[in-house]
Amino acid sequence: MSVDSGQKFEGSYLGQNDLLSDATCLECKICWYVYDPGKGDDIWQIEAGTPFSQLPEHWRCPVCDGDKDQFMVLDS
Repeated sequence: MSVDSGQKFEGSYLGQNDLLSDATCLECKICWYVYDPGKGDDIWQIEAGTPFSQLPEHWRCPVCDGDKDQFMVLDS
């Protein structure tokens, strides 16, 4: 059985900033690290209060180095 590469995993971010509020938390689908805008990211020196949509393009999961587009939107 093959998987259609056009399908997305339910909740995947896939670069759709218009689906996010400034307070939306997102979870890495590889290691389950949660990016919380209220806390920021000490590893990448991202200040608290930085929305996921405002993270630099080169930002990656600080735990497993997963791509930003592979994060999943968490229900608020």
